[in-house]
Amino acid sequence: MKDFARQAIGRVRRYVSDESRYGHFFLFLPVWIGTGAAIWFSIRQPPSPVALGLAFGCLSLVLSRSVRGTAGHIVLWSACLICLGMLLAAWETWRASTVILDQPVVTTVTGVVERREQGASGEWRYTLRVTQTVQPSIRRPPGRVSLLARSNHVAAEIGEDLTGRARLSPPSGPALPGLNDFAFQSYFAGIGAVGFFLGPPEARAATNGNAGDLATRFDAALFSVRDSISHRIRTVLPGDPGAFAASIITGERRSMSQEATEALRVSGLAHITAISGLNMALAAGIFFVGLRGLLSLFPSLAHRYPIKKIAAAGALMATTGYVLISGYQVSALRAFLMTAIMLGAVLFDRPAVSLHNLALAATAILAVQPSAVMGPSFQMSFAATAALIAGYAGWRARPRAIIPPPRSLPMRIAASGAKFVGGTLATSLIGGIATAVFAISHFHRLSTHGLEANLAAMPLISLVVMPSGFIAMLLMPFGLDAPFFWIMGQGLELVLAVAYEVSSWGEGYVFPRLPDIFMLGSIAGMLLLTLLRTPVRHIGTAVIAATIVVTWSAPRAPVGELSISEDARLVALKVRGGEATAIAINRARPAAFIFDQWRPVLGIEDAIPPAMLPFGPLPPAPERELRQGFLPEQRKAAQDVLDALHMSAVEGQFVCIKQACTIKLNNGATLMTLERPDLVGMACDRADIVVLSARTHMQECRSGALLISETSLRATGSLEVSGLDGDLNAIKVVPAYAGPPRPWTAHRLYDWRSGSTAPEHALPEGLLKTKQAPAGTLISDSGG
Repeated sequence: MKDFARQAIGRVRRYVSDESRYGHFFLFLPVWIGTGAAIWFSIRQPPSPVALGLAFGCLSLVLSRSVRGTAGHIVLWSACLICLGMLLAAWETWRASTVILDQPVVTTVTGVVERREQGASGEWRYTLRVTQTVQPSIRRPPGRVSLLARSNHVAAEIGEDLTGRARLSPPSGPALPGLNDFAFQSYFAGIGAVGFFLGPPEARAATNGNAGDLATRFDAALFSVRDSISHRIRTVLPGDPGAFAASIITGERRSMSQEATEALRVSGLAHITAISGLNMALAAGIFFVGLRGLLSLFPSLAHRYPIKKIAAAGALMATTGYVLISGYQVSALRAFLMTAIMLGAVLFDRPAVSLHNLALAATAILAVQPSAVMGPSFQMSFAATAALIAGYAGWRARPRAIIPPPRSLPMRIAASGAKFVGGTLATSLIGGIATAVFAISHFHRLSTHGLEANLAAMPLISLVVMPSGFIAMLLMPFGLDAPFFWIMGQGLELVLAVAYEVSSWGEGYVFPRLPDIFMLGSIAGMLLLTLLRTPVRHIGTAVIAATIVVTWSAPRAPVGELSISEDARLVALKVRGGEATAIAINRARPAAFIFDQWRPVLGIEDAIPPAMLPFGPLPPAPERELRQGFLPEQRKAAQDVLDALHMSAVEGQFVCIKQACTIKLNNGATLMTLERPDLVGMACDRADIVVLSARTHMQECRSGALLISETSLRATGSLEVSGLDGDLNAIKVVPAYAGPPRPWTAHRLYDWRSGSTAPEHALPEGLLKTKQAPAGTLISDSGG
């Protein structure tokens, strides 16, 4: 036994030494930097930059004195990179310093149009650099806002001033604890508020003060060119094919219809619309092969100059132009970096496609934008690319085929066709498997027919759409682009036909919210499996298998029985009994943005809409209610209506009148939702739980009922509540936010009267008496 252990240890040491000799530990450079950034963004209260800097310096000093290649050296190197990742995350957060609007407001906003995109119905989405707000003037205005203009108006050009009455709101937080935080994304994108114009906005020529510096003027000119290209494409190709073509070339995706967007998503073809590695690689490959083939037609030139390097330099210039007109999308920047490194490798006679180049690209992105590591785009892109490179290396290392190559022309053509189909099949299969864990973790969905859709669509994209689109872009300055855009449109028509057909087969699998171990274990296993070369990489296979077994065999923590959106307008209660998961909701038409995120997480198979009662309505709210209150007859009428509503409460379905609903919980208690702050006291006297979708000065109910209002939810975000079968004093509450505020959540605790931010996210007074769980954790029905 001792000999076996000694041999195993010796074998592992030899494998580690081989990995070091191959230089594969360098591949973990972005892994540890990304891990440090993810830790910094995820923990409640990260260390100060000073402490991180001291730790990084000390670790670097010890690392410089350690013996290279030993286990201690590897551990110190990893810890040092994790500290560096945390420092980079802190630096990016400080650099962004985005001012996010603290609460919704209607104001007249004026700003410079920095970007614009036209929607499928003719509406325009503007990104404005705010220069003024009036009526009222916002004391803490955001620097940039994203506003939708639905009314008919003369579209403002990029660089012009745009003014109009608009409703501004802060970017929304997680729809449920643990889900995607849109405020996080907006903070690092520099967007401090979102909203819409209440009427047609007015455009006018920009003032001299809006010219900005050289970088701002270059940016404006670049986006003007991008806008002109998108307009030209949509003019030549109207409808969804034109919108599809614009999304591939310039990255503008809002002009595609909802039906086409949904069909692409369900069929697993939505990745085509994003300017990512696929698009960039095809563009670079088409230009590289085309230019090299053109130069090879001149023998004297081909013998005198390195036409391969000339073609690589030309492809690098082409992809640089591509990324410039793409609008600086994160996926486009990432794909450009990867492509540029690979083309640079050709210029310096290095292998173009390698994991080392991939690691360099990932490191470059994380050094500038470490927040990208938290997004599914970064994760899925690099996971798919790493898996494809590793799969390609494994294919090249396979034993040579026993069957000799065909000699006749028909057989060679058939073999080439089979090789193309097999390569497309293998690429789709490897990419789909590598990205599946992220699709499940982030979107809670997995397309079951993505392989078939990609097999049918990708040849069209590779052989028809991208080549014709690229030629059209080269000929656009000469006005000769229309025929090639037409060819591109025909190819995209076929791709959309594939998407509609495959999406009609079913949406695929829907997954509930899984524990963190599923994503973390799967990522660790895939990294070992793809980045290492020796047999030790198969530890990754064991890790993935163990993760899947643990995830699906361990008892699943059930979701909370009660879910409340962050604005308190949507409330869902899990219905007891039956095999299907039924949810009673208080809205006949719930907001799709919120409800579509709730459906897979809560496992909703049946949504029970509210039943409207024939009596009511509630009396109108008194003017200046805080001073004079209700008149006696108004108070009596309001009490009678709320009494009747309270007595009508039943289990399994909300019963509603205008501005109020009620439902009976499993333990016999009642829950009431309300839209009127002037009636909250009366509701507290009748219900056991009151959810108010309005601001109020009340912290808790004097009757002892639990009060959850839009005011309290501003601090906590959306809530999940469990333990409603027993004593309501022992229920368990999970808020979306808890602990000290982070830069992207501090606006929720900002008080414009005092100009200060509360020290931490606090549950309302009534909820402080209940049991609490950390933000984003899974909750159980036990209430323990």
